[in-house]
Amino acid sequence: MQKPTDLRHERLAHVVKVTMRALHRALQMRLAQHGVSVGHWTYLRALWQTDGLTQRELSEEAGLAEPTTFTALKAMERRGYVVRRSAEGDRRKRQVFLTPRGRALEAKLVPLAEDVNAVAVRGLSAADVAKTRRTLLALLGNLNADESRPGNDARRVPSTRELGRLVERAVRIDQALE
Repeated sequence: MQKPTDLRHERLAHVVKVTMRALHRALQMRLAQHGVSVGHWTYLRALWQTDGLTQRELSEEAGLAEPTTFTALKAMERRGYVVRRSAEGDRRKRQVFLTPRGRALEAKLVPLAEDVNAVAVRGLSAADVAKTRRTLLALLGNLNADESRPGNDARRVPSTRELGRLVERAVRIDQALE
């Protein structure tokens, strides 16, 4: 792991990325003691807030692709954390509900995340933490505004399937040029 002093002259985006990885590692170490992955944590956290989300809503809330969500939910069903049911009135939609076991994880796991946060801000004043939060939220707002700006369609991130097709096409072109 890099020492924070090694990052003094790095770009802000890199420092945020390294910090996020450290936060995820710290959380994963704690969650692993309960047999829960950090990937499942993301979905559980969303469902603890709003049970009964559709798979699409859960994907959006987690900021992950629907195929990733589908795979995670299958694993979470096997572990007994969630059940999926067809939505009333629209059988095409699948809603995700916590089981009693999934709901009970909240009392065990939320304190672990709170502990990671406490470790991360140790030695910082409440004012510094509040200022950091405001700064990060402002950065996020700026980036979201930039992403949704008209004319940015060409900059969007392609889906995994679309990316695969683009790579295949590039390989075919390269082979044809050889």
